[in-house]
Amino acid sequence: METIGLNHSFESAVADVIDNSIDAKASEILVRFMCDEGRLLGLCIVDNGVGMDEATIDRAMTMGGRREYGTGELGHFGIGLKAASLGQARVLTVISKANGSAAVGRRWLMENAASGFECDTLDESYSADALNRYWDTAPTSGTVVAWTDVKCFPRIAHGNSVDRFLDARMTRLRHHLGLVFHRIIAASKVGIAVESENVGANATGVQFPVEPIDPFGYVRSGRKDYPRTLKMSLNGVELSLKCHVWPGRSNLANFRLPGGRPDEFQGFFIYRNDRLLQHGGWNGVLHPDKDLQLARVELHIQPACAELFHMNAEKTRIETSPQFGELVQAAANGDHSFFNYIDDAKSTYRHSQKRKRERPKVVRPGRGIDEAIRDAVSDEFEFLQTEEPLSIRWVDLRSDAFFDVDRPNMVIRLNKRYRPAVLGERDSSLNDAPLVKALLYLLAEECFRGTILSAKAKDKIAVWQSILTAAAQAEVE
Repeated sequence: METIGLNHSFESAVADVIDNSIDAKASEILVRFMCDEGRLLGLCIVDNGVGMDEATIDRAMTMGGRREYGTGELGHFGIGLKAASLGQARVLTVISKANGSAAVGRRWLMENAASGFECDTLDESYSADALNRYWDTAPTSGTVVAWTDVKCFPRIAHGNSVDRFLDARMTRLRHHLGLVFHRIIAASKVGIAVESENVGANATGVQFPVEPIDPFGYVRSGRKDYPRTLKMSLNGVELSLKCHVWPGRSNLANFRLPGGRPDEFQGFFIYRNDRLLQHGGWNGVLHPDKDLQLARVELHIQPACAELFHMNAEKTRIETSPQFGELVQAAANGDHSFFNYIDDAKSTYRHSQKRKRERPKVVRPGRGIDEAIRDAVSDEFEFLQTEEPLSIRWVDLRSDAFFDVDRPNMVIRLNKRYRPAVLGERDSSLNDAPLVKALLYLLAEECFRGTILSAKAKDKIAVWQSILTAAAQAEVE
């Protein structure tokens, strides 16, 4: 009991619980972080699915309980709810109501479960009130899964540390859910939202819908003859490898994906019932290679090929049999093989890097410039090795000028008086105004190369200064 679910990350655990909501035919799923006086109290995952009656919730909360899963369901092992929840929290409460039945509730406390498998039964009226509070109009059926005493939540509040933790955690969770369920969300089968609630003030914050993140969502393919579908067969069952080549140096979120670098997401993207189980990795068929970072292969597993694929309990990785590698090597579309695809993906990447090397080297962007901009510049240019990074920051310029160039200190200085006009209602921060700063970096970066500022460069700065100052004053007016 004390080690159950420890291989789950926070995000994968929430996704596992949401699998149950989707199997319960929910059309709306709400993930709510519960807060009070600067403390994080817990997390609730609420759906308007078919719900559970007494017998069903007892089976769902039983350790080792079994039920039959349909071929179209996302559940598989029968332990997901318990493992995902108790790996993250020391208290798990499940409240549910089936159409035409009374509300029912059960609660696992880890300290009691570890010693005697004691599961508490909750009062019917308490369960009904707890279920109804999450919706403007109470659904006829649905389920609440509540985690309290969550292990990864901060226990000590200092300054705005809890707010920053919550913002970062909500963003990571939305990105993960948007990737894992992108096909299901895009097909409008379910809507998922993330929000927070201040329990003491009885108020909820802004609700953020989970947007689908399609790992194959490029505007145009990196090669005009892709995607290609290669076929392979096992015992008369046909499987397809849909081979994609991303365009080089893409900055789309669909390419970069949350939680890593693009070269970490090459390889197989494996789905089961439109739920993404594995996002990247070659499963022993190939060794990861920087030159293969544009290669992504879409694969949907079928029950008839269960001997090839073994899903881990967290639904985050697929182990493949040795026979899988042999089938991939034999996969083909006419005379086009899997290894022809690999060669095409490598050549596309190398060609994109060749264009990058033909461009002039630039000064590395530094403080005050958002990380996404720094990554984008890195994708497009090589950096001068002898220069200090170029920073951008807001200062009091004591003039009407929108900006000036401080070459000795490698800084573009922006006039603080225009900051409210540029930001609008957004909060100020070190890396704020990313669009304005990116444009200024592209305009003025060449003025920071070398040791002497030429007369031509000085004239350029004067022109930019005049036009941008006029634009900034127009914004203020």
